[in-house]
Amino acid sequence: MYNSEIPNLEKLPSKGRLIRSTIIAILSAVFILVTIVLPSEYGIDLTGVGRAIGLAEMGEIKTQLAKEAEEDQLREQQQKSQTSGSLSDSMGRFVAGLFISTAFSQSTSSDWKDEIKVTLTPGKGAEIKLIMKKGAKANFSWTSGDGRANFDLHGSGNGQNISYKKGRGVKGAQGVLEAAFDGQHGWFWRNRDKQPITIILRVKGAYTGIKKYL
Repeated sequence: MYNSEIPNLEKLPSKGRLIRSTIIAILSAVFILVTIVLPSEYGIDLTGVGRAIGLAEMGEIKTQLAKEAEEDQLREQQQKSQTSGSLSDSMGRFVAGLFISTAFSQSTSSDWKDEIKVTLTPGKGAEIKLIMKKGAKANFSWTSGDGRANFDLHGSGNGQNISYKKGRGVKGAQGVLEAAFDGQHGWFWRNRDKQPITIILRVKGAYTGIKKYL
């Protein structure tokens, strides 16, 4: 029979070292939570580090996707409880889509400063934003062709957020975007059709750059 070796008490860490190690571990966990987890997962940037390294934008997109999914689920439940009005609703979307497509086709590519195309598979989302100063204006026109998309025209920057307009099952839109503050202002789309759709966005005006989040 062998007796297990009794550990040398002098080699064991002292109580003070254990306390210091525990405190360091807790502080490290809090630091990672504040600078990485919250910005990248929830778009909450308390220190500014997340936005500096691009994690805050990632978190904002994830939050937007989760919000869209929740709203879509609620809308689908409401549609199941409705037994009338579906024909008139479909006709309205057809007429609106026809009007928008016609207006869009009347504007040639030479009328616009930039044209961006994004193809979305069913259920997928994408975001395109213009970098603008407060009060700057940009003309825009976008279409999803024969498909339908949910969209959110919004802006963010310097800790501020704003939603200008939202839509569901839309085939396109056009107008003027005026920045409420310095930052990134643009569109988030999600494909709610059963087949891939292609978003075509055309813009011109007072913006200094374009960012894509696919």
